[in-house]
Amino acid sequence: MTQEHIQSVFDRDLEAIQAHIIRMGGLVEEAILDASKSLEERDMELATRVRDNDSAIDGLEELVNDECARLIALRAPTAVDLRLALTVMKVAGNLERIGDYAKNMAKRTGVLIQMTPVNGAHAALRRMAREVQGLLKDALDAFIQRDAELARDVIRRDRDIDQMYNALFREFLTFMMEDPRNITPCMHLHFIAKNTERMGDHVTSIAEQVVYLVTGERPDDVRPKGDTTSTLAFHQED
Repeated sequence: MTQEHIQSVFDRDLEAIQAHIIRMGGLVEEAILDASKSLEERDMELATRVRDNDSAIDGLEELVNDECARLIALRAPTAVDLRLALTVMKVAGNLERIGDYAKNMAKRTGVLIQMTPVNGAHAALRRMAREVQGLLKDALDAFIQRDAELARDVIRRDRDIDQMYNALFREFLTFMMEDPRNITPCMHLHFIAKNTERMGDHVTSIAEQVVYLVTGERPDDVRPKGDTTSTLAFHQED
């Protein structure tokens, strides 16, 4: 088998794997929007669908990892091709974690539906989720187009998500101080907000991988972190 034929087979296999990434990204974007919509509209059926659909996202990550491992083992890729295969695996891992956070949001929707709504909080969380979904779309576009500048823009814009989280955190504290009956729902809402902020972190990680894929170097600047609540908030990994 000639080297040209080996490279052609590798490229074809890698294209198929990247198609799985695009499919996975579409499912994750849908999960983010549907989870936030189910919360705002108190739609338990939609929340259940988000939870059930997470298995498809998990399955695609497993498929991507298995096919990348097989590709690396059988095709002996060059350094550049190996970097691409490893990047694809890392992107899949980040997408899977974002899907988990969307599932967690849907889980808490079932609890919050039983409680009195906190004025304006659900709509604010949906706006934040839409921002994250928009960032994810741009990060995936940057990956498809090998656009390092678009990826760097995604990294910079993550600060907007952090600022939205900070504003919501302060708002929840105010609600809890004003009325003790708000404490339990605001705790659930806070965890949803924190999970949404963490989705943004994983989107940023995807963008950083794109920069590395295109340039061979890590992004120049340490990503500024806009979450100022680290020493104040009760954080929980769902």
